[in-house]
Amino acid sequence: MLYLFGSIFLSSYLTLAFKLCERYQISIFQAIVYNYITCVLVGSVVNGGFPINATTLHTKWFQWACVMGIMFIATFNVIGITAQKMGVAVTSVSNKLSLIIPVVLSVYLYHETVQSWKLLGVILALVAVVLTCYQSNDGSGKPVGKWNYLLPIFLFIGSGLLDALINHVQQTYVSIENNNAYLISGFFAAASIGSIILLVQMLRKKQVFQLKNLIAGIIIGIPNYFSIWCLVHFLQAGVWPSSASIPVNNMGIVLFSSVTAWVLFKERLSKINWMGIVLSLIAIYLIAFGANF
Repeated sequence: MLYLFGSIFLSSYLTLAFKLCERYQISIFQAIVYNYITCVLVGSVVNGGFPINATTLHTKWFQWACVMGIMFIATFNVIGITAQKMGVAVTSVSNKLSLIIPVVLSVYLYHETVQSWKLLGVILALVAVVLTCYQSNDGSGKPVGKWNYLLPIFLFIGSGLLDALINHVQQTYVSIENNNAYLISGFFAAASIGSIILLVQMLRKKQVFQLKNLIAGIIIGIPNYFSIWCLVHFLQAGVWPSSASIPVNNMGIVLFSSVTAWVLFKERLSKINWMGIVLSLIAIYLIAFGANF
């Protein structure tokens, strides 16, 4: 259970950190690029060496790792912007309720059956996203622009497709022996793509290197890697089946992030928003344990 608490705490920390980036005028994109470089370095140290070599490039899963890297950096940017524009609670709910997308795709791709309670959880999850985002503000009392309401939707879809991709590759190509190599390859792809874009922007004077952005990237990157490391070890411990473990992890992140943001950042959520958060917890529970009813 220690791994579960570690995953919840570190994953919540990531969303909260993006909120702090706004306060200290940190460049979100620069911090995210440096974050993925940090993930590669930390992962290589934990792995005992850099796992990508000539053989790796010809594996069936490497191309998927590259796709995952693209989705990593795109989704992480949306998480950062959504946390700043819409608040931590909305970001956490939109991000973690996206688990319904791989659930739905599993029915289509792997012909898995869905019990009525789990189906109810999927429906409640969609309602919860709407309620949590309804008439939300950024915690400062300023109204939120109407286009910003699309951010949680993009995050919901992007995170769900990313989870579905990871789940598909894990089931099809990845084993225990090459799991860490696959993960670091995804981080490396994200770091490479992000570094190229950042370099071009710097050459065009659209980005300027600042030490605080690098420090922020390192502060975000180390917990980012170990949040996944804790989740993997929790899943390997087999406390619950993975179909229940991941929703329970997400439920903890939604609750912890929302309460912490309310206490630390004074995010003002309406009764409807809190209703959405409570509904999201019920939805995640039904998706995880609905089969036992």
